[in-house]
Parts: sequence; C-alpha cells; structure tokens
Amino acid sequence: MAETADADCEADRDGDREFRSVPLGEIETARSRHMWTRSAVHVAESGDLVVTGEWDGTVTAREVDSDSLEARWTADHPDHAVGIATLSGGGTKSDGDTAETVIVAGRGETGTIAAYDAATGERRWRYDTVDDLGEAVKDTVFYLPYVVALESGTDADGNECLYAAARRYERDGETQQWHSTVYAFDPDGTVRWTYETDASPIAIDLDADGERLAVGYNRCMGDHDVGLVVLETASGDLAWTWDPGTEGDRRVGDVSVDGDSIAVSSHGDKRGYLLGPGGAERWRVDLAVETEIDGETLYAYPNHAYAADGRVTFVTGNTYAVESRETENRHPNEHRTATFDADGELAWDDEVRGFVHGLAADGETIVVPCAQNFRVRDPETHAVRRFDLESGPQRVDRLAGIATAAAVDDGTLAAIEEPVAYHDEGKTRGEYALHVAPVE
Repeated sequence: MAETADADCEADRDGDREFRSVPLGEIETARSRHMWTRSAVHVAESGDLVVTGEWDGTVTAREVDSDSLEARWTADHPDHAVGIATLSGGGTKSDGDTAETVIVAGRGETGTIAAYDAATGERRWRYDTVDDLGEAVKDTVFYLPYVVALESGTDADGNECLYAAARRYERDGETQQWHSTVYAFDPDGTVRWTYETDASPIAIDLDADGERLAVGYNRCMGDHDVGLVVLETASGDLAWTWDPGTEGDRRVGDVSVDGDSIAVSSHGDKRGYLLGPGGAERWRVDLAVETEIDGETLYAYPNHAYAADGRVTFVTGNTYAVESRETENRHPNEHRTATFDADGELAWDDEVRGFVHGLAADGETIVVPCAQNFRVRDPETHAVRRFDLESGPQRVDRLAGIATAAAVDDGTLAAIEEPVAYHDEGKTRGEYALHVAPVE
C-alpha cells in the first residue's frame, strides 16, 4: 500500500498520506528485472472517472467522487489492456446528449483498439491491428501485436480524431524485422488514413492546432531510417523528418510537442533536443552520454520527454555498459529528471531513483511513477514523485510495491502499484492496486 515518504525528504513536508486505494486482484509478482507493460490508468477529461486497464484485459471505470472508488462499469478487452485515452464524444448519456468514449489499446494476439461508452461500458467499436501488422510468429509477449501509443484531439478543421501507433516484431536467425502502422480514426472507429513503415514506433504527440502529428521511432532496422516523422493530420502525408544522425538502429525514446517546437529524447546519442519547424535544431543537451568510469564506458537511455510553456523535461533510465549488459558502476545521470528553459539552460534537476515506464503530465504538474532499480534493488525507489515544471520537486509518495503507471488530469492523480519480489531477497513487497489522490 502507499505510504508517505520519510519526514526528512524535502518534498514530503505536506505530511499525511493522500491516496485512496482499491485492490485490483492478482497479478504475477514482478522480479528484479523490469517486466513488460502490464497495466494502464487514465483520468477521463471530465475528471470524475478513473479508468484502469489490467494485465488480463479487464477494464474498469471508477467514480472519483466515491470514497471507495466505486466501479461504474467493467469490460473485458480482447488483449492485455496497456493504454487508455478518451474522446469527448461518441457515447450517449441517458438524456440523449453525447458522453465521453474510453479508448483502450491492447497487446496480444489481435492488438485491439476498442472504444467503450464512458457512461455504460458498452463497446462502441473495435479495430484489430493484427490485420495490418500480421500475426505473431512466436508465442511470447515481445512478438505480439502491440498498440504502443494513443493520442486524442481535434484536427485542423476542429473535428475530433484519435491517433494510434502499433507495431509487431519478428526474428528469423540474425534477421530482425518490425512491422508498424500509425492510424487516424474518426470517433466512430472509421479509419481516416494509415502510415506504414518497417520501423518500431514508440511515441506520438499532436500539436495544439491539430495540424500535425509527431511520431517517434525507436528501432530502425530496415528501409525506414529516421527517428522522427511529422505527418499532416488531414491526410497522413509526410511533412518532414529528423534524425539524430547516429550509427546503429537506436533512434528516439520519446517526443513531445509544444507550440511550433518538438522535444525529442534521443536513444542514438543519449541527448535531448528541441526542434523547430522542419526539424531545425534549436538546442541540444547531454543527458546520459557515454562516460568513462573505472575503465568502463557507461550510458543511460533518455526515455521520456515532456514539453510545455517553453520548458522541456527529460527523464533517463538504467545504466548500461558499452562492453557488457552487466556493470557494478552507475552512470552519474541515470534515473534523473532534468528540466531546461527555452534557451536549453538547466532550470532544475532531481533524482527519480527507479525505472520510469511513462510520464504523466497536466499543464505544470508532472507525475513520475518510479519502479525498481534492478541493479541497486532498493525498495526506497518505489514511489510516485510529483514535480512542478517551473520549480521542480513537490512531493514523494512511497509505495511498498513498484509504481508502473500514472495519470493526472483536472485535479486528480491516479497510479498503479504492482507487487515485486527481488530475486536475492525472497520477500514480496506491495500489491496490485489503484491509488487516487487530489492534486492542487
């Protein structure tokens, strides 16, 4: 269960635990190494509903205003429910008005994107990405069709639209291959357009005017060899591309759009970039570049980016050694969040200590769910950390288990905890649970 961090932590002066919590049932206990994405959480745009997606496909919408987080409805998704978004229309209220629609992305045999009425849980439509990506050639999670990202918004004409990116991996001996598709959907599930490549998308983000969609590609092993693609939302046509220009197949870790700028975290050279129109480089910063420590060359991947109000936040991940996956040393900038101003100057930074599956942000509020540090295996890394884009660290709420997903919107924060048992400890910590708290 959640517990407030130690009193000597600067960010924890506000005291008592805020979380209301509800168990989510059973799940395989996580171990020292990070597991695949197994859970998702989303705060609906109205702020009165928290939706969870669980490893077995269970999707549950809960009333935020209920002390016990009472379930409004539960639905069964065809795959592991690994991503959630909402559209403001598409469903129907009892008085005949339109209601929000909950969109759920899956990882599984069908790689399904499905829409559920936010009021009733009734499924409105379903799209199986396996029809475009092809079926898994091996019965393991990594090979299954996977909808990696969802983004909702309006297009340049003010019409509501849903965007999604899906991928599938296969390997035959030394030959590795990705199949991927980016989609634009109307609220009724009609596909407006698709954009297909042989690379692995990892993130998408829509500009404020709804005119262009940024797509980050993480692994580029085939004909597609650029890390960032910007598409015209009206047609799906290519507007421009950008790449860090590095060797190898690693390219981009995340993308985030702010006005006419796009922040990019680069897996290729472990730097952060801010790009202008057409991919013009406004600035770049070293995040966790290759560094010599005790005779080893170490690095860490910049996995996440968030850009808003002229500032950019980046978050780095685990330490790796160039020569080996194993190392006793640590990169000085591993598991670090750093925010830069409009000129690329460091505004503030702080440690996050554990691996971050994904950021959650709403305006000036940044929420970072921190899981285990598999090299250190310190339970003190398990936490939900809050930051202010302008001023930095705000609060740390520690969890017994690992924090694997978070969402924040309209004054509500939600986080998923999963149980963990380190291989050298023999003790299970935490539980599978949803935690909800207010955010001022």
